[in-house]
Amino acid sequence: MGYSGSAILPLHSGRAPRWLFYRMVSLAECITDIIIDEYSSIGLLERLSDPWFFQSLACVLGYDWHSSGTTTVTCGALKEALGRENVPVTVCGGKGKTSLRTPQEIRQMAEVYGLSSHKTDSLVYASRMSAKVDNSLVQDSYQLYHHCTLFDEKGNWIVIQQGINEEKGNARRYHWGLEHRGFMDDPQGAILCPTKIDRTLNMSSKKSEANRKTCLDLVKDNPLKLRKELAEPVEKNQSRLDEWTGRKILVMPRSVNWDAVRKAYEFQPRTYQEFVSRKGIGPGTIRGLSLVAELIYGDKASWKDPVKFNFAFGGKDGVPFPVDRKSMDQAVDMLKQGIRSSPLDREDQRRALKRLRKCVPETLPGLETVF
Repeated sequence: MGYSGSAILPLHSGRAPRWLFYRMVSLAECITDIIIDEYSSIGLLERLSDPWFFQSLACVLGYDWHSSGTTTVTCGALKEALGRENVPVTVCGGKGKTSLRTPQEIRQMAEVYGLSSHKTDSLVYASRMSAKVDNSLVQDSYQLYHHCTLFDEKGNWIVIQQGINEEKGNARRYHWGLEHRGFMDDPQGAILCPTKIDRTLNMSSKKSEANRKTCLDLVKDNPLKLRKELAEPVEKNQSRLDEWTGRKILVMPRSVNWDAVRKAYEFQPRTYQEFVSRKGIGPGTIRGLSLVAELIYGDKASWKDPVKFNFAFGGKDGVPFPVDRKSMDQAVDMLKQGIRSSPLDREDQRRALKRLRKCVPETLPGLETVF
């Protein structure tokens, strides 16, 4: 799915002051205009889907460099900046209840861009399925609360969304890039994240393919038999699971939506993706069916967190790969150009350049050629 990465960010409360947000929008207008002029709308979408560039942009705009607000406020500033007339890229959605208006906003802007009804429906579906994958198929304990779909006048799109984990006190950001191959079989690509979550059910993994097929067969067969099997006391079911696995990582959920499963059975979905895209098929139902498929039929699912330790431009020690100096220099130069072309006064520009400097690794040789 062109899933380009994610980032872990600590939770910070509070709001961006109006005076700061105004400056963020003003600077975002200059930077996005320059990128669109130089590289077209595709170039802007490609860069915003890159976790490192997005983080650097957030630093330059001035809100914060590592908090959960980095995502929500930066996306808000981009939405304002790209909301002007005759801009070929738009941002739909946002934080909390605003995210629920994403489909409506997509349809409104698709009409402005003159996109076909088929293309419009595809954008709405992509928005909904990317959220379904990160919130329900990848059960990493992060609950989505922010979702933005960005697309251009030709229908090219990316998604930036964020989940929250109150217990761990941080947020995880997910980037969906331009290369769209589907929503199953390891849609995840390079991911920027310092930690992994143990025992994460990942039904979007290629390793879960057999499990997904069995789940679909269970749904297309009479689900009454499945419900009867699971109607035994919870303690007995869990005892069987623990005895079979030898460890307590398979916990049968109590929240299987049997009404949604029944409706899916009547519909007879052709694929697992078609099944999980249906209304009412949430994390509990997905997990319950997966555990039955693994326990009774032996078709194992992936329990590995898809998050990878990665950085967009590599590391100074060549880990995970050598630094891509050319890409880093191009990104920095582009942001510097946007800062210097902005209507901000000289002092505000100086502060923005200073914040950008903090985003670039200090130990890289030859930084004097960049700053």
